[in-house]
Amino acid sequence: MKVSLSKIKKIIHQYDSDRRGALLPLLQDIQAVYGYVPKESVNLISKELSIYPVEIYGVLTFYTQFRLIPRGKHIIKVCHGTACHVMGGKDILDYLMKSLEISEGKTTSDGMFTLERAACLGCCGMAPVVVVDDNFYSRCTIRQVGKLLHKYRSKKV
Repeated sequence: MKVSLSKIKKIIHQYDSDRRGALLPLLQDIQAVYGYVPKESVNLISKELSIYPVEIYGVLTFYTQFRLIPRGKHIIKVCHGTACHVMGGKDILDYLMKSLEISEGKTTSDGMFTLERAACLGCCGMAPVVVVDDNFYSRCTIRQVGKLLHKYRSKKV
């Protein structure tokens, strides 16, 4: 999605009173539109609110909710809690990295998938667990994960 400075300006101007105090919700609103906080928006916020860019980046890097780079259309999380790890979570993550040709924490070049490792998803009795977007898949095998990739690649969402 192309970054629109006029769209970002509209978001900024929604916070007329105490605009400097509105930095967190402002950044959240921008991320809701783009899926991340584009660099162009940081520069515009800096000018509009008279805040140094380093202060804005300080907020963006402190809170884990914020992203500075675009994420994929589908977020794949592979659980690496003890049970999932022992039951094959590592093998599934390795398979996904090879199949998607990305490393953990990265996004495919087509913007379709972002691959993440989850410390624990709290589903130990269903290990190993993979989550795609908000959909949980339990007792996963590499074969099932391969089918999941195909399903989400062909999905017109």
